[in-house]
Amino acid sequence: MGEAIGGMLSSAVGVAISPLPLIALILMLASPRGRANGIAFTLGWMITLAVVGSLMLLIDIAAHARGEDGPAAWVTWLELGLGVLFAALAVQQWRSRPRPGQPATTPAWMASLDSMTPGKAFRLAALLSGANPMNLPLTVGAAAIIGGATGSTGARVVALILFVLIASSSLLGTLGAYLLGGDRAAAALEGLKVWMTAHGAAVMTTVLALLAVTYIGDAIGALR
Repeated sequence: MGEAIGGMLSSAVGVAISPLPLIALILMLASPRGRANGIAFTLGWMITLAVVGSLMLLIDIAAHARGEDGPAAWVTWLELGLGVLFAALAVQQWRSRPRPGQPATTPAWMASLDSMTPGKAFRLAALLSGANPMNLPLTVGAAAIIGGATGSTGARVVALILFVLIASSSLLGTLGAYLLGGDRAAAALEGLKVWMTAHGAAVMTTVLALLAVTYIGDAIGALR
């Protein structure tokens, strides 16, 4: 189980520091239905991560993700492909970063968050968690690593639960600070939103580059 947990940590951290869902949650918490929307958004995020990870683990089991001496060959090739994808995403993130003196912008759809209902907040979180071009490969990769690292169902379940908790830690921490901290927390979260908007691309570039090196390195080592 230790190998499964250690292997998925980098992917979980990559999901956790994704700036877009964190900014969306902060904006929701500042809306008239902030408490209900924030809880619904966080639940939608966690449930979707768990569902995607569980489906991938079921596929792993069906396709024999673990061989006699370690992960199956297709898992290694998947890791290599994901590493290349993360490298491409890192380049894209770097190119899309705000230039010096250029203000960072957030997507236009965020302007509608003030009027969002809890149901819509839940669906938005599911979309950002399950269909995000950066988060989805990380979740799939983590599940593949877990499936290839251990054949124990219990160990896989524990590793997947830890992945969901770590990947959701930024949202859980933000929501908890809002629920417990009141006005002071709201002011701090506003500052965090500004910082994430300005530096999110640079942060994600660094994380994606590290993930690319890790995945590609592990895959090359396994293929040898």
